[in-house]
Amino acid sequence: MSSLESPLDVISFSVIMDEITGVGGPSGAFEDIGMRNGGFWFARELMDLLGYENYTSFQKAIGRAISTFSTLEIPITDGFTQVERVIDGEKLPDYKFTRFACYLVAMNGDTNKPQVAAAQVYFMSMAEAVRQIHEGTDNIARVQIRDDVSQKERSLSGVAKSAGVIIERYGLFQNAGYRGMYCMDYGRLRDYKGVKDNRSLIDFMGKQEMVAHLFRITETEAKIKNQGVRGQQALENAAESVGRMVRQTMLNASGTAPENLPIAEDIKKVRSGLKKAGRELKKIDSAKAKRPRHVTPPQA
Repeated sequence: MSSLESPLDVISFSVIMDEITGVGGPSGAFEDIGMRNGGFWFARELMDLLGYENYTSFQKAIGRAISTFSTLEIPITDGFTQVERVIDGEKLPDYKFTRFACYLVAMNGDTNKPQVAAAQVYFMSMAEAVRQIHEGTDNIARVQIRDDVSQKERSLSGVAKSAGVIIERYGLFQNAGYRGMYCMDYGRLRDYKGVKDNRSLIDFMGKQEMVAHLFRITETEAKIKNQGVRGQQALENAAESVGRMVRQTMLNASGTAPENLPIAEDIKKVRSGLKKAGRELKKIDSAKAKRPRHVTPPQA
C-alpha cells in the first residue's frame, strides 16, 4: 500500500477517529510532547505515536520527508536536526523535528497503521493550506516523483550524448520517447492535453503518468547501456521502442492510454502550497510559544 494514499481509502473513518480522540491519540499526546520539549518532537517519540515498532522501518518515512524538504529547496536544518540521546542507558541516534517535519513524516508513513492515518487527518485539521494540499490527490507524491524524473532525465541526457546523440538534435531523441508512449509527437500531445504553458508537460501530469515517465526514462537509459546502442538514429529508435513498451504496459494494466489520463494541478502551485503549509504550521508553534505556561503549584 502506497504511503501517500488517502488515509480514508485504507482504514475506516471510525477507526481513525478513535485514534484521534482516544487516550494517547495524536490530538493529545502529540501536543503534549511538543509542549514538554519546547516546540519540537524527537523522531523516536513520534515513531511510537505513529505505531512503529522499530526505528529502522521508521527511517524510510524520515528519508522521504527529508527528500521533500530538499525538493522544495527548504534547508534541511529548518525541519530536521540530528542528535544523540541516551535512552534506557544506551546512546542512540535521533532527530529533532519541527511540526512541518512531523507532518511530512506522517504523510510518508504507512497508512495501514491506524495511528498514521489518524495523524494525517489530524494535520489536515490544523491549517487551511494543509487541507488544500490534500484536496489534490497524490500531490506530495507528485512533488517527490517530479524531482526523481528530473534527476533521471539529467542522467539519460549524459548517457545519450556519450552514445552519440548530436547535441543540436537531442530534442528529436526526447520526442522519439514521447512518440512511442503516446503515438504522437510532443507538440501534438501538448495540444491534445490542452496545456498552454511552455514548461514541461510532466509538470502537469498526475502521479500515474509521472511514474510511467520515470519508468520510461530509466528503461531507455538501461537499454542504451546494456545493448550498446550508438548513433543518433539508433538512439531515437531505442527511445521510441521503450516508449511503445511502456504504453502497452499501461494499456494492459488499466486499459487507459496515457494521452487520455487527466492533467493535474501545476506542480509549481503544489510546491508553493506545501511551502505555505509549512509557514502556517510554524505559526501555530510561534503562537503557542507566546502563551504563558500554566504551572500547577505543588501541593502543601
